[in-house]
Amino acid sequence: MPVNLDKPQRWKADVAQSVDMYNTWFMAFAPQAFRSTRVQTTKDVETALRATGNLTNIRPPTLRQHPEILPTLRMSTCPPLAVDRLIGLAGASPNLVRCMELEHRLPVRMSAMAADRELEKVATIIEKMADPDIFVWLGRTQQATDEEVHRAATIVADRLCGAVANPIVRNAQEQRQLAGIKQWLEARGYKQLPGGDGMKFNAMPPGTFSFRMNVPVKLVGGVQLVNIPIDAVVMPKDARARDFPLFFEAKSAGDFTNTNKRRKEEAAKMAQLRSTYGAAVRFNLFRCGYFDSGYLGYEAAEGIDWVWEHRIDDLALFGL
Repeated sequence: MPVNLDKPQRWKADVAQSVDMYNTWFMAFAPQAFRSTRVQTTKDVETALRATGNLTNIRPPTLRQHPEILPTLRMSTCPPLAVDRLIGLAGASPNLVRCMELEHRLPVRMSAMAADRELEKVATIIEKMADPDIFVWLGRTQQATDEEVHRAATIVADRLCGAVANPIVRNAQEQRQLAGIKQWLEARGYKQLPGGDGMKFNAMPPGTFSFRMNVPVKLVGGVQLVNIPIDAVVMPKDARARDFPLFFEAKSAGDFTNTNKRRKEEAAKMAQLRSTYGAAVRFNLFRCGYFDSGYLGYEAAEGIDWVWEHRIDDLALFGL
């Protein structure tokens, strides 16, 4: 039985309550999440500065040994450089730069000599464009003081965190949502399965749940199996043999403009699950924030139901 997807007369009021709940949380906790991330990022930047002699030794051997410092170096220039801008200015290998940026390593199949040539290009641009207003010791004979290095690291950390502010907030919100689901389930006698125990989603005992469980699906139109992560997987207490658990994705949004792409991703995930396991799959969303009626109508048309976080007891209507 549908829970919320077939009740458009309630959508407008639910959206208003969900927006209020998200904004209350954001004002209270988002700055804290951002600050704690910034503290750790500042420490990481200080480590990167030490590895490069406080930006006085950006050479291929240093970059080869510490490929993970590239994001810090990009944010150390004036102006800060996006990945593609760095590639364009340096004329460096896109594969090398992206491997360093995303995987914190050098390309496996690139020879050491070829890698050093590309790293020299990157180092040259970073050295040429290093921000003298932040790294005030560059160009002088006196070494950087601890206070100067910490101040510079804080500025670069702010730049790094600013570039990923939305993911920081979204991750903090997701953790809170999953904690809410856990509390609700455990209050009703459900037991959480330990992560990494190899339990398959369709072998979960009744009355159990798990977070971020991988579920294998066939790519739509093909036979290749890939794993897709599901935020919360719950096997109802009254489940019988061969019953599927309930799948829930934790979703939050801080504005109305960013939901179109995500609704397509959710529809694609639903299509993959159904093409692999049939119409018995129950894929739902656990929402908080800015989801307008257009978004809700799209999801309803795809057969995706949802629970509003401000009305979490609706979980019981799914048979839990």
